Amino acid sequence: MNRDEFLALALRNPVNAAIADALAQPALPDAWLVAGCLVQTVWNVLTGRAISHGIADYDVFYFDPDTSWEAEDAVIRRLHARLAHLGARIEIRNQARVHLWYPDKHGSPYPPLTCSTDGIDRFLTENTQLGIRPAGGNFDVYAPHGFDDVARLIVRPNRAPNFSAANYEAKAARWKALWPELTVIAAE
Repeated sequence: MNRDEFLALALRNPVNAAIADALAQPALPDAWLVAGCLVQTVWNVLTGRAISHGIADYDVFYFDPDTSWEAEDAVIRRLHARLAHLGARIEIRNQARVHLWYPDKHGSPYPPLTCSTDGIDRFLTENTQLGIRPAGGNFDVYAPHGFDDVARLIVRPNRAPNFSAANYEAKAARWKALWPELTVIAAE
């Protein structure tokens, strides 16, 4: 699978397409639609399932040096209002703020990030280290590990500094139940 094939399949999900369109609006810096909603849409197409099967939420990352909760909340409210008609759970997070709340929530340190793709690089699985964003009538696609695992339905751990084998195994088990065709590479 190449970049254009991946993008075409991911955008067959109308929610992904609508969110991507909304990100084309100005005033949301370094904004990306990321992770599972992209990969799982592709898996659904490849396995003949309903386009939204198993997709728990749609993740949007952006990077704004204003790390106040009030600024992030304003972005969340604005984007939710714009996309409420989709009826989807959309999680919007300022990657410049993650280091402020991550240690309390997950019990491990999380060094500050410098851009949204730094956050993508910290995902538990390599196959979800993906992001798309509108760019001049086309799309930027961030895929540091390419698309082979996505096309082959392989789930592989990403041993980033915040990797948790327990969290990886829980996520992989949930996915395997929804997409039995997956091959899951062990965490250890």
